[in-house]
Amino acid sequence: MNRLALSALFVFAAASAAAQTIESVLTEFNPKKCRHTPGTVAEDYGEWRCKGYGGIRVWMGAGDQRVMISFGPRAEDEPAARQTLASFNGEGDKIEWRIDTRANQRRPFAAIMRWSTTKPDDKGDQIDGEMLVVTRLPPGAVCHVGYVDGRANPNAIELAREIADARAREFRCGKDKAIVLGEKGPGFSEALDFGEN
Repeated sequence: MNRLALSALFVFAAASAAAQTIESVLTEFNPKKCRHTPGTVAEDYGEWRCKGYGGIRVWMGAGDQRVMISFGPRAEDEPAARQTLASFNGEGDKIEWRIDTRANQRRPFAAIMRWSTTKPDDKGDQIDGEMLVVTRLPPGAVCHVGYVDGRANPNAIELAREIADARAREFRCGKDKAIVLGEKGPGFSEALDFGEN
């Protein structure tokens, strides 16, 4: 085997080994099974406290036809608890956890959820959409890392995983800008942040 072929083989082996250190686990997300604290005003629907993979706390707040999803022991105080999408939206029914298998306790470092969105077009008609939201997990701050239009991209989940795997662990909430991968269709919804990170 010549030197060039041998080098290519080593690169391929290293890439394959790196890929094998990350796994996905899917868990159900059903707010009806979570502890709900009602809101105190008309457009405040309250908050839900749930358990995710490995007992990780999942928090959802909702109001004004929008939801916010956050994670961790102080989930409601994290930047993600103030981040949502511009159009009317709703939570997905599953969370995909990206897990670093090199860690002694199989530590999840990112969560991916498919949100539903609704926005008006130029004629005032409603456009239904889907957005994959990639969120960074503790240790460190919890915030949105990136977005993928779930309807405009047939490979949306692969793009979301790419964002998670390449960016989530080193992402600096409040400093780094969340990214968008792939095409943006008519149902694409801009991100909103209702507080400083």
